[in-house]
This record gives sequence, C-alpha cells and structure tokens, in this order.
Amino acid sequence: MDQPRCRLCGTELTQTFVDLGMSPPCESYLSVDQLEEGEAFYPLHVRVCSECLLVQLPSYIPAEDIFSDYAYFSSYSDSWVRHAETYVDKATARLGLTTSSFVVEVASNDGYLLQHAVARGIRSLGIEPAANVAEAAIAKGIETEVLFLGEETGTKIAEAHGKADLVVANNVFAHVPDIVDFAKGLRALVAETGTVTVEIPHLLRLIEGNEYDTIYHEHFSYLSLLTTQRVLAVAGLTVVDVEELESHGGSLRTWSRPSEVADEPSTRVAEVLADERSAGLHTLEGHAGFARQVATVRFDLMAFLLQCQRDGRTVVAYGAPGKGNTLLNHCGIRSDLIRFSVDRSPVKHGKFLPGTHIPIRPVEALAEARPEFVLIMPWNLRKEITAQLAYVRDWGARLVVALPRLEIF
Repeated sequence: MDQPRCRLCGTELTQTFVDLGMSPPCESYLSVDQLEEGEAFYPLHVRVCSECLLVQLPSYIPAEDIFSDYAYFSSYSDSWVRHAETYVDKATARLGLTTSSFVVEVASNDGYLLQHAVARGIRSLGIEPAANVAEAAIAKGIETEVLFLGEETGTKIAEAHGKADLVVANNVFAHVPDIVDFAKGLRALVAETGTVTVEIPHLLRLIEGNEYDTIYHEHFSYLSLLTTQRVLAVAGLTVVDVEELESHGGSLRTWSRPSEVADEPSTRVAEVLADERSAGLHTLEGHAGFARQVATVRFDLMAFLLQCQRDGRTVVAYGAPGKGNTLLNHCGIRSDLIRFSVDRSPVKHGKFLPGTHIPIRPVEALAEARPEFVLIMPWNLRKEITAQLAYVRDWGARLVVALPRLEIF
C-alpha cells in the first residue's frame, strides 16, 4: 500500500500522532440478524503532517459510505439545540441579519439550527448529504438540498439560490476527506460581503483532555486554529475572529471573510495561536506523547470494569454515540463488562453497538435494570445527562465518566 499523503499539502504522512488499532465504523449499528455476520474493521492510525502540521486520519472509508444514511440526529441533544439557538441570536445581532438576509448551513442535519433562523423569518437553506436525516428537516419546513458540498456543488447552489450572507459549518469541517474542496465550496456559497463560521473540536483541548474517543473514521482531520487558517486560506477565506467554546470538550468557532475584503484579525486570533504555540502545536515535536495519555485512560477504565465484574456489580452505559464506540473497541469491552446501553434516539433501539455487540435499549430500561453504575458515554454532555439521571439515586446508583480521566460521582 502506498504511503498516505497529507490532504492539505500532499506531503507523505510518516509521523504517527496516535494509533488506536482497528475499529469498525462508529455509526454502523447492527440489527440482530447481522450479529452472526462478519464486520469490517479499519485502522484508526492518526498521522501528523511534518510540513503543514495537519493531524489527520487517512480516508480508509469513503465519505459516501458513512454519511449517505446516518444515525445521528442533532435534535436529540437538548443542550446542542440551545447552543444552536444562542448562535443564531449572536450571529443575527453581530451581522445585522434581517428577513431579507440569506443563511446557508452545511451539514444541516435535522434542522436543529436553521429552525431558529426560519423562526426569525430569515430565508434559510440546508445542505445535508444524509437523505434520511434531511427528511426530518424538510418535515419542519426547512428547505434542504441532499448532497455533499464541494466547489462544484457550492457553485451550482449559489447559482440556483443566490450567495449567502452567512454560511454555517458546525462540526463538519473535520468530517470531509477532501477538506480543500470543501473549503472552496464554502467560498463559492458566501457573498463577497458575507461571513463563514466554522465550528471545530479544538486539537489543543483534545490533547489536554485525553479526548481520544473523538477519533473515529468519520473524523478525517483534527484541527488547530493554525491548520484551520491554512485550509481556509487556500480557498480564499481569512479568519478574522475566533471564539473558544465549551462544546464537544472544547471547540473553536472561527469567523471568516473572503480574503479580498477581510479585516485585520482580532486580538483573539493572536491569543489562541499563542496558546497553541506554547503547547507545542506549532512544531512537529509538540505533537508527541499523546499515545501515553491514551494508554492511561484505557488501563483505568478496564481496571474499574473488571473490579465491578469480580464484585458482581452491574454497569450499564448511557448513550450510544459514535465516540463511545471508539473507546469501547479500543479497550476491547464487550457485554460481559457493560450489560447494555440506553439511548434517547429510537432509531438505535433494538440495535447493537458495532464491534462490541452491546445491545441498545430505550432509556426506560435503566430503571428496570437498576444497575450499580451508569457509564456516561457522551461525556461532553455530562452536565445535561447528570440532571436527566438524577433518579438513579433512588436505588443508590453512581455515575461514571472515563474521560478525561476515570471519575465516579
């Protein structure tokens, strides 16, 4: 097999960031009749480019195989819907959006964000490659194009609908194998006087928080502000401001303008770049050592689960997110250590987690089983889920998170 090359600059990828072994696609939930069939496992070997420093996972699986039919519906997270509404309020005030404005969201999912723009009377268009998810948005009255964004499709959409005053790309930038073509698609969509906002999990926070479960096959790139700037610049977009967000364990929201009209970057851009530089992320050597942090998380979680098994105590997982499947498969956990998982999404009920074959049940199964411990898989929603699970105290259960370190509370 040829050595993979950097998706930004084309350099051969010879430097390892972390190698998590083999894992199935994280959203490939199984039906009961698939349990006796073979599963495809692919490498989770993340590299860092020695030239441009983009941390990336080679495209082991085509994006079309991952996103054309998708199991993730954004609206099942109450806090994420509130996050979207707050963003729409802020963007409307900051950019002076009115009923004559036009907003486009890329990877618009089930309309979790654009519903707030539509409620304000702002003309909106979603772009969503997963037809099953797009149907949910269309049912809410949100016009949605079912396709993958690139320079060609972005140009066609702009010709058909007009160029947008605001283009939104939340947690999708890392999900595209051809990140340069995607960035050029963003540029094709935005008006010359418009703005592009991009939200990404911040590589700096991933490292600081041991957030290695956010590494999976649908996350092709792991971005710092430095590398985000470099990708957008190739497409003719300049980052003029940045916000640090708490979502997804620590994210960035960049505000970009077409390079021909972009203002000087704000002081916040320089501050975040300085933080990255002091953490070593502007050098190749500064990316070393993450694998040792990952090993500690794995050993601590396995020790806890094995002790529970010896003591005859039951552990159930709350949530069946993609990130949880990276953690479970990397640790080699099966249903003897975690009896089952519960999830709010009815799409997942009656199915099984990929690789581990742990069954997924409705949330009501938690109270029926009365486990001693509940392992929260979407740790980034810890506050929201802890409030939802207050009732487990009735039988003396305790909550557990594995990341950024094992904690029982």
